[in-house]
Amino acid sequence: MKAFVLRSYGSPDLLELTDLDEPVPGDDEVLVRVGATSVNPYDWHQMRGQPYVARLMPGGLGLRGPKLSILGCDVAGRVEAAGRNVTGFATGDEVFALLPQGGFAEYVSVPPSLLAPKPKNLSYEQAAAVPMAAITALLGVRDQGRLQPGQTVLVNGASGGVGTFAVQIARALGAEVTAVCSAANAELARAVGAGEVIDYTTTDFTRHEQRYDLLLDIAGRAHPAGAQTQGNLRRPGRSRRPVAAARRAYVRGARAGTAGLPAHGHDRHRRVHAQERQPGDPDRAHRGRQGNPGHRPELPLR
Repeated sequence: MKAFVLRSYGSPDLLELTDLDEPVPGDDEVLVRVGATSVNPYDWHQMRGQPYVARLMPGGLGLRGPKLSILGCDVAGRVEAAGRNVTGFATGDEVFALLPQGGFAEYVSVPPSLLAPKPKNLSYEQAAAVPMAAITALLGVRDQGRLQPGQTVLVNGASGGVGTFAVQIARALGAEVTAVCSAANAELARAVGAGEVIDYTTTDFTRHEQRYDLLLDIAGRAHPAGAQTQGNLRRPGRSRRPVAAARRAYVRGARAGTAGLPAHGHDRHRRVHAQERQPGDPDRAHRGRQGNPGHRPELPLR
């Protein structure tokens, strides 16, 4: 098979199109022929070896060279073979997955726990654009943000990959959504469910009088400590229900979808911060630096 192989940190020019042996799936693996993949900040960090501090972190990047030789975490394709212990998937099934590596190749062996059936109404290309961005949004809005029906949420960076999923997930959970993006992408934000759109080029939402139950900061406009956005969150009253108050958490997305950093236990207000950066999106020009890699989320769609 052909694959783009990374042997040292650096620019995309170092990705070598190479002939490799086709992987042989183990008894507990599924061989997937890759129909489409996508490029995420996760891949950029793995390719560049940045931030440098991540090279010293357990489970992070390799110290002197990349741990991953074949990048590509988002995959959509067709099952070519299944190991003898695999149930639930068979040859010919169309699937998609979020993987630690392997998408930049014609074939990849995958544990079945990381696979999900590809929706029939999505092409391979469309399905391959879903896993990392959608799971980042799901972790931020539902798991860390714990958004409830009837609450209000502001999504900063609402027209990007993570942002468009975050708006849709928030609306599906019954929340009212305010989107922050450029005027050029306002219609897109409204089309995916935003009830109100703030143009960040003319309005500083941190000085906005409106208060929200949850603030999802994908764009990295505000400082992680929450100093700039603390005033945008509603204060808890004397309710006996702690989940009814606004929340503050810190979810770092340097790998375009990682989560799991602990919330600040002393602060019942939570702000969710999940950064992403994709090339070519004008709404990312104003974003701050990304953080350190965390753990890899799996695909919770089965």
